[in-house]
Amino acid sequence: MPFSTALTKVNDTFAPMIEDQLTSNGIKMDTYSKQCVLSAISAINGVLDTKMISWNDEQLDKSNITDTLLKVAALKLNATASPREVYFQLRNVAFSAQGSKEKIWKKQIEMGIEGDGNDSILARFGRDVKAVKQFWLIRENDKFEFPSYNGLEMTSPKWTPSGSGKCIRVVYPIIKTDNTVEYYISERADVARNLIAHVNNNLMNETFGIAENRFKANADQKAKINAKKKEILDKVKKLGLDALDDPDLGEYISPAWKDPQSQETMIIRKMRNNIVKKIPKDFGNAVIQMSYEESADGEATRVRKEIAENANRETIDVEVKEPESKPDIEQPVHHDNGEPIQKKESAHEQPKAEKLKSEVEDDPVDDFEKAAAAGGPGF
Repeated sequence: MPFSTALTKVNDTFAPMIEDQLTSNGIKMDTYSKQCVLSAISAINGVLDTKMISWNDEQLDKSNITDTLLKVAALKLNATASPREVYFQLRNVAFSAQGSKEKIWKKQIEMGIEGDGNDSILARFGRDVKAVKQFWLIRENDKFEFPSYNGLEMTSPKWTPSGSGKCIRVVYPIIKTDNTVEYYISERADVARNLIAHVNNNLMNETFGIAENRFKANADQKAKINAKKKEILDKVKKLGLDALDDPDLGEYISPAWKDPQSQETMIIRKMRNNIVKKIPKDFGNAVIQMSYEESADGEATRVRKEIAENANRETIDVEVKEPESKPDIEQPVHHDNGEPIQKKESAHEQPKAEKLKSEVEDDPVDDFEKAAAAGGPGF
């Protein structure tokens, strides 16, 4: 079939590059990693087909796809697992053209780790983690007792499921390498912080009709836009998860958070992620660690990129007024007979101008700056 042939050619193009890069960084690409790469290519192909974009599209960033597949292979995340461990989406990203202020737009594949993908990473790379057991979903009508501690002795939590009510907390039993068991707990109320971050990200390009876009907004318009954003975020903080039912906030919240059929699944996934992400991990390789840090939180990564690209770009003009001062007039000192006393300069005292010049020439910081400007050794 033409589709299969085209996809096979894509796999034959990318797979050898991924294996070579992993091998050069001391990572052996096993059979499962190859399967994860093939599954990722198939999933990315589905995203491109939905947007009617071919693999040969000039606007498609191929280097970004290579980097994404490298992360998939290093972390061993399977896009065809059920439930899936990783997902992909297409984004338009602006780049600055070399030697020009104009923006060049390219299409990039963005990778995100699903809840079960985080569990997979924890089981594979968790520090001192021997096994990750099935997590508990504690509901409103369940009977649950929190663990108690007496020094290093711990009494395990007790849970009696009822099967009814909203999920109010998630518990992860983790068996450590010394066979001790630790229980990590996340509360439903903590998901409000995830919702605030989600709304903040959706507000990134919002101008509320005050300006054509955020890049063309002047200082006064930016102040009004930021004030409006703060008002919305303060309202989300006040309402917590009740903000999901507020009609005024609906346009800033994605459907996955609001739709009845997916809202509870989203909240549970966020509770699980809040637990798994805070458990220490030891990747044993810098490439794998970087792949995880760049993919663990897509929203945080975009915000950091936004700050890096736009920080310190606005020129602030500050008007400095010189303080008004009157010159000090030295009053002459007189002898007893009324004649003025002539002040003599000490032989050890340098004239003021010469002294300042000497201090500048001997200043090591000044020498350092001169060497840096001249491009001397080490610069």
